[in-house]
Amino acid sequence: MIKIRKGSAFEMLMNFLMLPLVICLSTVLIQGCTTSSKNDEPEYTIGFSQCIGSDEWRRTMLDEMKRELSFYPGVKLLYEDAEGNSKKQIGQVKEMLRKKIDLLIISPNEARPLTPVVEEAFNRGIPVIIIDRKISSNLYTSYVGGNNFEIGRIAAEYIAGKLNGKGKILEVMGLPGSSPAIERQRGFNEGISKYPGVHIAKQVYGNWLKREAEKEVAKVISAYQDIDVVFAHNDQMALGSYLALKRSLPASKIKIVGVDALPGASNGLRYVSDGILYASMLYPTGGKEAIRTALAILNHMPFDKENILKTLVVDSSNVQLMKLQSDKINSQQIDIERQQEMLEEQRKIYHNQQIFLNILVVSLVLAIVFGGVAFYALNENWKNNKALEIKNEEIIKQQQQLIEMSAKAKAASEAKFNFFTNISHEFRTPLTLIMTSLEDLFSDSRMTAGTRKHLYMISKNASRLLKLINQLVDFRKIEYDKMSISVSENNIISFISEIMSSFKEVAHKRNIDIRLVSRDKELNIWFDVNMLDKVIFNLLSNAFKFTNDNGRVLITISSKPEEGIAEIVIEDNGIGMSEEAVSHAFDLFYQGDTDRSKGSGIGLSLSREIVILHKGTVTVNSTKGKGTAFKITLPLGDNHIGQKEKIYGAGQYMPDEDTIRLYTAELKDSGLSDHHEETAIVTKEHSVLIIEDNDDMRQFLQEKLSEHYEVYTAANSTEGLHEAFEKIPDLIISDVVMPGQSGTQLTQILKNDIRASHIPIILLSARANPEQQLEGIKALADTYITKPFKIQFLLEAIRNLLNNRQLLRSRYTSELPVDARTSTSGKLDKKFLTVFSGIVESNISNENLNVEDICKSIGISRVQLYRKVKALLGCSVSEYIINKRLKKAKYLLLNEDLSIAEITYKVGISSPTYFSTLFKAKYGCTPSEFKRKNVAEKLIHS
Repeated sequence: MIKIRKGSAFEMLMNFLMLPLVICLSTVLIQGCTTSSKNDEPEYTIGFSQCIGSDEWRRTMLDEMKRELSFYPGVKLLYEDAEGNSKKQIGQVKEMLRKKIDLLIISPNEARPLTPVVEEAFNRGIPVIIIDRKISSNLYTSYVGGNNFEIGRIAAEYIAGKLNGKGKILEVMGLPGSSPAIERQRGFNEGISKYPGVHIAKQVYGNWLKREAEKEVAKVISAYQDIDVVFAHNDQMALGSYLALKRSLPASKIKIVGVDALPGASNGLRYVSDGILYASMLYPTGGKEAIRTALAILNHMPFDKENILKTLVVDSSNVQLMKLQSDKINSQQIDIERQQEMLEEQRKIYHNQQIFLNILVVSLVLAIVFGGVAFYALNENWKNNKALEIKNEEIIKQQQQLIEMSAKAKAASEAKFNFFTNISHEFRTPLTLIMTSLEDLFSDSRMTAGTRKHLYMISKNASRLLKLINQLVDFRKIEYDKMSISVSENNIISFISEIMSSFKEVAHKRNIDIRLVSRDKELNIWFDVNMLDKVIFNLLSNAFKFTNDNGRVLITISSKPEEGIAEIVIEDNGIGMSEEAVSHAFDLFYQGDTDRSKGSGIGLSLSREIVILHKGTVTVNSTKGKGTAFKITLPLGDNHIGQKEKIYGAGQYMPDEDTIRLYTAELKDSGLSDHHEETAIVTKEHSVLIIEDNDDMRQFLQEKLSEHYEVYTAANSTEGLHEAFEKIPDLIISDVVMPGQSGTQLTQILKNDIRASHIPIILLSARANPEQQLEGIKALADTYITKPFKIQFLLEAIRNLLNNRQLLRSRYTSELPVDARTSTSGKLDKKFLTVFSGIVESNISNENLNVEDICKSIGISRVQLYRKVKALLGCSVSEYIINKRLKKAKYLLLNEDLSIAEITYKVGISSPTYFSTLFKAKYGCTPSEFKRKNVAEKLIHS
């Protein structure tokens, strides 16, 4: 083997060759990819939805667009024909929007139904061009179409001219109620009205169709054989009229005039040339103009929003010229398409050659590179083998260390589990003493209703805490494989019936219909009664918790021998869960988005693990607002049960009182909710809004604060925002973790809204780490108090915040200008006072200035303005305006040589007498006395 020393000339040569080769390879690949992408991707994509007009008219419009687009090979046209169906056209436009078109061209079938989808495209920033028929709003980029009124008027003048001002006309109109038919008929009537000798003998509707026109004209022609001209609103109806006349009056010399004059074998231009029609009014389709306008919009060039197409009369005098022009355009289009096909073929040839050249260059480069790499790899292989030997030794050492660490981790986990189990049992002892003592206290007949209510709240939450501890211990046992089951054969129907009877009292009080339905009278399966009861109790407790009064809870038990399972379905018609909550329902510690009291997120996880221990499954199906159904499946027979897990001869199951109390405590009320102590109604100086989703905590705070303040409550952030803006309280207390928006988000909303930015906010939360507290302060909360807290501490915090607000108010009402005030107030409060003061200052001479004018200028309601000004300035709006007027009058008396009457009207007071009364009440002297006094002082000083 040739040993090559590191840093040798070989390595230097390889580095020198590799760099240019890699650059060459990358350049070839990038060039090939760029060329391919440029050839494949269109520069713009235009969507075109067509609906109105005859088949020939729509076909001609599309041909014009394709002809114009032949000059722009980088533009792709997505074409859809709705065939006169508005719903179909709406679906086509929405599909085009999903394909992310750059511009939309649409000829709407009907204005009103198509308006919303056109507005949607326009609001997304997609330019919209309307053809021939407008929508019911101005939310479009450009309009292209003919003037139907002008076409009708020109047709009338042309026909009247040919009749030398005397004759009768049969008018064949389009679809009743369609805008083109209405406009053309209106224009025709106006044009005919100028010729008294010409009148319309009869009008019929042909609905734009040849067959309809032929049928309607055939019905009336026998009664109107003396007509001179038939005027049809389009060429197809004109052709139908011709066929009816030819059949009924073959020798008739009645002239037929149509509208459209489209080129083609079966269109108006051909009918005029063949003498079938006497003349036709040219009605341009606008296809070419629409494409030109679209390209101008996409290329940011000038364009007209309204593009009205001109018309002319096509008759024997110019029809041949029009045909020649049309044939020439068609011939040129064929040549262009042939040239485009040839260019496309050449492009493909060029592309294939370029790919071949790229492959050749890449192959050459790779051959050189691989040759060098192969030689270089021989040397590196030896080095790698040596490195692998060293790494292998290191891996063996690390494996040994991992084995030792795994043993230590297992011992640590075992110790952690033992500690968790022991501390949980330690919790049970004081909780048992608390609950036992509470039972003794409840038996005291001398206890007041208020004390009983507080004791019931303690008992209820102690039971809840004990249930959570039990669930945590059980879940930890399952997690560490410490939980085993002892199954016996039992009647599942009687087992669930016994558990269901524990909820009868709650169901009766809340008028909830709870039923058990089963086709089988007895269904024996193998399960652990002391484990499965936790599952049934938990699911029934949840069903009652989230079902409204007068609701329904249904338990269905069924046997499916063909599948080898028994099914238990617990269904309610309660508030239900969202799709997200359903997907996470069995996740540990997950709490759903329900507005009801939150759970721990343990119960359902524990239930699933217990069912899995029984080799069964549990699933949930729920709809928001309709209800929830949990389905448990358990295997029939005992083949899935090990011999060590079986026990025989178990007695009948009876749920114990402690278990019943734990699972039903949260569902019962204290029985004292209707008790009200008679107290005198006292008007409180300050008001407080409490936003708390926990019913017990909200009621507790309300009871404690009601002694000192007017209290409003809200159960979630949505209600809280409504109450804050409606009541404008003096202070807000909010929980942090709530359904919907959190307390910090709620604080940010309130502090950034001019209506509530002045209100102090206290956040209450069990989230006690410094980062979470800092998050609350950053949200502009005035105080952050962690749970548990002393009620006296909360009362003092409220009192201090209200006192500080009073100090700020005294600063605001001082004689200092707004800009000179202390910066401790919020920016929104300063902005509000600046705007409010500016409005009053600029209208100081307006004696009609009132509160409504100020509300409109600032954009808040009358009540909110009064409460905001009262909170910040300590006075009413009217008092503030009077003080401003008097202050201005004082300045004018000191610095301007004006009479008392002139000053009165300059400060917006209605009469000098009223002005003198107000001034004397404010400054202790009349305006005249004040002025004389200050003039005398100036003379003495001078």
